[in-house]
Parts: sequence; structure tokens; C-alpha cells
Amino acid sequence: MSKTTIAAVQMVSTPKVEENLDTARRLLAEAAGKGARLVTLPEYWPIMGMSDTDKVGHAERPGDGPIQEFMAAQAREHGFWLIGGTLPLASGEAGRVLNTTLVYDPEGQPASRYDKIHLFGFTRGSESYDEARTIVPGEAVGSFEAPFGRVGLSVCYDLRFPELYRAMGEVALIVVPAAFTHTTGLAHWEVLLRARAIENQCYVLASAQGGTHRNGRRTFGHSMMIGPWGEVLGQLPEGEGVVCGEIDTAVLAEVRQSLPALKHRKL
Repeated sequence: MSKTTIAAVQMVSTPKVEENLDTARRLLAEAAGKGARLVTLPEYWPIMGMSDTDKVGHAERPGDGPIQEFMAAQAREHGFWLIGGTLPLASGEAGRVLNTTLVYDPEGQPASRYDKIHLFGFTRGSESYDEARTIVPGEAVGSFEAPFGRVGLSVCYDLRFPELYRAMGEVALIVVPAAFTHTTGLAHWEVLLRARAIENQCYVLASAQGGTHRNGRRTFGHSMMIGPWGEVLGQLPEGEGVVCGEIDTAVLAEVRQSLPALKHRKL
């Protein structure tokens, strides 16, 4: 079979980890019910605190903690690949964490890890963000081999740095768990996602936070799946839900054969 159903979960996460686990459990079951064989959660899905420092108190050590136990159990229960959005992992540095994507295989075993490299900073009027205050940047490119091909891992602000995606090599799918602000998302989210799909001739699956959170932050949502020709195959504007679509390796091959841009690269 050349086709594989994949899904992006969209959430409006709260400051309470237990609430977010319950929401994720329900939405992951919905994705499984739609036949998804690979599912991604959004950035910050386990906790969207009242302040940026709240996540530090929930940082887990690698391989140990309720958030990681939950993700492993969900992957095993539903028999799909689970890309765990991001969770806070201990960095060894006081007051700062790693913003980490963990991947679990259908048996619930750890399969890959990526620590977010590019940290968001934005100031306009009263709206201001500085992830570097509470997050230590990662250093290594992340990817893993799925049954349909290599999957490249990235997170939110990484989307603005195309060199990261080139460094992944040839991939069938790029995933982008995110919590884009409404301001920047309205201006740039879709065009950047489509650009990454077009220039890398691959599918893109973006799983977002989408709504107004209890801390007052408004995230853009619009979780979506994009094809290797740059077409939007499905999206969810705001609120909780699941976006599903099919990866078709035959379509991937046809796009790359008819327009062999990856082979034409000189740099």
C-alpha cells in the first residue's frame, strides 16, 4: 500500500496537566478511530501555564515521568507512531528546560528525540515573548524512519529557518508541532508551511494550539496537512480537533520525478 493515514491533533491547552492529558487521550482516540498510523500532538500540549515559568516545575527527566508514561501508553494502546508535540525536559540548568519532541513507535518504545533549536522572541506593543528566558536551545537535527519514509522533526519557530529542513536530508514528511501566536500566525503560518513543503517536495503535518488560553494568550490554530506540491489537504481553524490526511508515496515520487528540484540543487 502506498497510502498511509496520518493526523494532527489541535488543542487549547490549560495550566493543568491532568486536564490536558484527558483532552489528548480523547483526541488521540479520535485520530485512531479515523485510521491514523502516525499522529502528532501540538507544542506545549501538556501545559500552557499562567506564566512561562510554570512549565519548569513540570520538567521530567528523560524516560521518567507521567507525561512520558502517558505518551508511551497511548502509542501502544492505539498501535500508531506518536510524535509527542513538546514537553518540558530537565536541562540541568536552574530555571530553564528543554522544549522536547519525543517519538514513540507503535509498541510504545522511544524512537526519536528532538530538542527545539530556535527559540521564539517577539515584541510588538504590549505583546512580548522570549522563550530563551526559560528554555535551553537544542543543538542537533532530529528525524526518524517511519514505514513510509523518513520524518523530519521541527517545532514552531523552527519553521522560519529553512536551512534546518535542508539539513534533514530527503524526507517524506516534516512535522511541525506549534503554538504560533495569533498575530504571527495570521501573517505567516500557512505561507511558511507551504513553502517548506514545496522546497523540500514532501508532506507537511502541522499540529497547533488553537484558541484563547486561560493565561490570556491567543494561539492561531489552523493545524493542517500539506502535500508535496504545496496544496493544503486539510485544516482546522480553531478549537480542539483532529486533522487527517493521507501520505501517498506514489504522489511523492511523481512530484519529484516531474520536477526534480532536489537533484538540481547546487549548494
